[in-house]
Amino acid sequence: MRTPHRMDTHHRPDQPSDDRSEGVRNPYDELGALDDGPLEATPLQQFLGEDAEQRDEQEPEWSPPTHRRGGRRKRNRFAGLPLAVKAVVALLVIAAFAALGDRWALLYAEHRAADTLKDRLDLAAAPEVEIGGFPFLTQLADKRLDSVKVTVPDVAADRVSLAKVSATAHDIRLNADGLTSVRGARIPRFDGDVLLSFADLNRELGASQVTFTGEGRDRVRADGTLPVAGHDLRLRAEARIQRQGERGIATEIGGMRLDIGDLATYRPGKRASEGLHLTPKASADLARETRKAKALLSVPAIVERMGVPESTVQEALADDGKLTELTGTPRFARQAERLNLIDLALSNPDVMRRLGLDPDLLDELSGLTRPVLADRLSLAFELPKPEQGDVRLQDVRVGKDGIRVRVSGSGLSVGG
Repeated sequence: MRTPHRMDTHHRPDQPSDDRSEGVRNPYDELGALDDGPLEATPLQQFLGEDAEQRDEQEPEWSPPTHRRGGRRKRNRFAGLPLAVKAVVALLVIAAFAALGDRWALLYAEHRAADTLKDRLDLAAAPEVEIGGFPFLTQLADKRLDSVKVTVPDVAADRVSLAKVSATAHDIRLNADGLTSVRGARIPRFDGDVLLSFADLNRELGASQVTFTGEGRDRVRADGTLPVAGHDLRLRAEARIQRQGERGIATEIGGMRLDIGDLATYRPGKRASEGLHLTPKASADLARETRKAKALLSVPAIVERMGVPESTVQEALADDGKLTELTGTPRFARQAERLNLIDLALSNPDVMRRLGLDPDLLDELSGLTRPVLADRLSLAFELPKPEQGDVRLQDVRVGKDGIRVRVSGSGLSVGG
């Protein structure tokens, strides 16, 4: 067998052979000798390398985290503002607090004024007081108020309640010592409105169930029922609203009538068209109801007022045919309608019963005169006269919700 031998691939003939005493060469040294320098970087490696360098340059130096909520940053921002801006901000803050204090003082003054008016006017509830003008404290220091509006609900006025009284005083002069001691005020002039509500009228005027509604600029219509001697009679009337003097309102009641079903109508008064009269339907029914016709013709006073000849009446009472012929004529129906039964009720109660009328009802109706009935429907009232100054009614107008009155005044004083 042949012995293997090592080949020296780097041996050159022109180089002397190494001394064998040096031993075997390191192959890595030989590979290093063949290296021509570093390899050229690829484009991707160049991009990654440059980006990494840029990130290293841009990345800030690490610092410990802070847990405060931006307090230092906000203080730094405010500290960086110009001095003029800081002054403006400070003035705005001061103005806001001043305005808030002025509004609180205004509310306190309005509350005190409402309590004072409630006590002095003996009102059931405190009125609403609204002081105008701004700022309030400056006006108070000057002892002058631009305007004060007072709204008082439910003011008693004779038989009814005024639903709402609203007045605005202008250029008030205060009698005061300092800002907290106001003893009184002088009111050179004021204007306001008074509302007489139909809802209050319907509730307050007597025991009658009457509804008031507006009808035109100065008229009010009353419609409902009126209890008389145990009977609910249909009531209809009309009230004309007009000013009376400088502080009063008067009502002229007209067109009053009470309907007793469809049998008769009562109109208080002494004229021929007034009193108790049969309705057209009841007069026409006499021709068909023999018993009622005979009862009516059996009273000489009624026959005399109707102007029917006595011989004709006697024939009608003896012969039903003649009776039908008499009562069926238009002339007889008209005469029956014009007949006033109210003064015949007491002397002929049986005849009234045969006609279907209750004598007790007719007796009470005779006492229900025009003044008595008109008083139940009266809407009149008068404004109180002040101790000083003047209060006048300017205009009276009927609206959908009630009667509205414009008032004005001057030279009033409140307190000392």
